Amino acid sequence: MKTTKKLLFSKILLRWNEEQNKRQMPWKGEKDPYKIWLSEIILQQTRVEQGLKYYENFISTFPTIHKLATAQEQKIYKLWEGLGYYTRCRNLILTARYVSRELHGRFPDNYEDIKKLKGIGPYTGAAIASFAFNQPYAVLDGNVFRVLARIFGVDLPIDSAEGKKFFAQLSHELLDKKSPGLYNQAIMDFGAVICKPTPLCGECPFNKQCKAFGEDRISSLPVKRKKAVVQKRWFNYIILQHKKKFAIRQRKEKDIWHNLFEFLLIESGSSNQKEILKQAEKSNWITRNSYDIMETSPVFRQQLSHQYIQGRFIKLRLARKPLSLPDILWVDEKEIRSYPFPKIINEYMQVK
Repeated sequence: MKTTKKLLFSKILLRWNEEQNKRQMPWKGEKDPYKIWLSEIILQQTRVEQGLKYYENFISTFPTIHKLATAQEQKIYKLWEGLGYYTRCRNLILTARYVSRELHGRFPDNYEDIKKLKGIGPYTGAAIASFAFNQPYAVLDGNVFRVLARIFGVDLPIDSAEGKKFFAQLSHELLDKKSPGLYNQAIMDFGAVICKPTPLCGECPFNKQCKAFGEDRISSLPVKRKKAVVQKRWFNYIILQHKKKFAIRQRKEKDIWHNLFEFLLIESGSSNQKEILKQAEKSNWITRNSYDIMETSPVFRQQLSHQYIQGRFIKLRLARKPLSLPDILWVDEKEIRSYPFPKIINEYMQVK
């Protein structure tokens, strides 16, 4: 790839950014590494339109990293509720506490040290380093992969070791070293508003240079070789009600929704109510003739990136509270709304 072509790419991109880029986001031009970090963590695997409100709520509730670091976890998870990929939230808490306590609230000011923080990889590290500290590190996200694959006609799979290495090198060579933050934001914006999955080629300033456009390969680039296998799971939630209180627990297993709350759960391949209640008896959650079935819900569904969850809720009114249910909280109907739950449970509670 000729150096002149690479220089031309950066020049055209930055001219487009200056003259035509109208994309507005509250963190654009931000220099505070805390706010940049927060926006980047929220936007990992999340559309900007969805993440915007979460970012605003977090900044309003936790204006400094010290505020975030000292907040109750339940409050943080509740604010994150519905955003998904809850490992991000757990890493957010760990990093906030580390920076606040160990680094006295000051983010590392170089790329390698930034990458050592929990939940920060090459992309997020490059974003913070370039936006906050003007360091010459190129971002490489889905938008950037798409732009580079199409314009330069690269058919290496973006999820292969060879492809990742090639694109990392190409993005570094294209980077405007004098204004890396401006360049990085420009190329991400360009992928979001012009070189979209269904691109606006008529408005693209690269359509004369773009190999995918010239060779009619827009729909086939970028190349991705892996196809995720979706796991199907069936969740039977047992809602135990004693007087005006309900039994909930916090998910501590290494699984989806870690640290969120839920009703008592029986996961199985069956939704047969008699079988489920028998399992609940074996678990000592209930005893025979000690409850009334108040409701059996319709099926609720939630699609995750690699899992498809279907579930039903069986609500039981107990004559007496079980003697021993470890790790169970009994909360009333008003209090329960303050706990963070998975989307499937929130959808059930919203129709009640």
